[in-house]
Amino acid sequence: MLKVEHIGIAVKSLATAVPLFEKLLNSECYKTEPVASENVNTAFFRQGDTKIELLESSDPDGVIAKYIAKKGEGIHHIAFEVADIEAEMKRLAAEGFQLLHETPKAGADNKLVCFLHPRDTHGVLVELCMERGK
Repeated sequence: MLKVEHIGIAVKSLATAVPLFEKLLNSECYKTEPVASENVNTAFFRQGDTKIELLESSDPDGVIAKYIAKKGEGIHHIAFEVADIEAEMKRLAAEGFQLLHETPKAGADNKLVCFLHPRDTHGVLVELCMERGK
């Protein structure tokens, strides 16, 4: 069974969202990081073994900006940790899932990532992630 690694939440502004989530979760943000390849700035919180990732667009035409314009702020994706991302991508493609990337991409928090098309997962954007260097 796959382990939930994090839940991604699209926000308009980390400057306003981070303090709100610090109060809500009674926990401090432990890391902020830009991800140039995705045109986002991220902020991370730990809740037990799971993380919350806040995503702010760094480009008005970026995927997060478009998501917020269409659906508003809120849950953007759920990420599952995998031991071997390339093997898992191959397995899921063979099962008929459409991958949004042919090879893993560099993501935030020292991860390699790949997303599955939401139309194959009942509208949920699913991210596969694996620690880089494993």
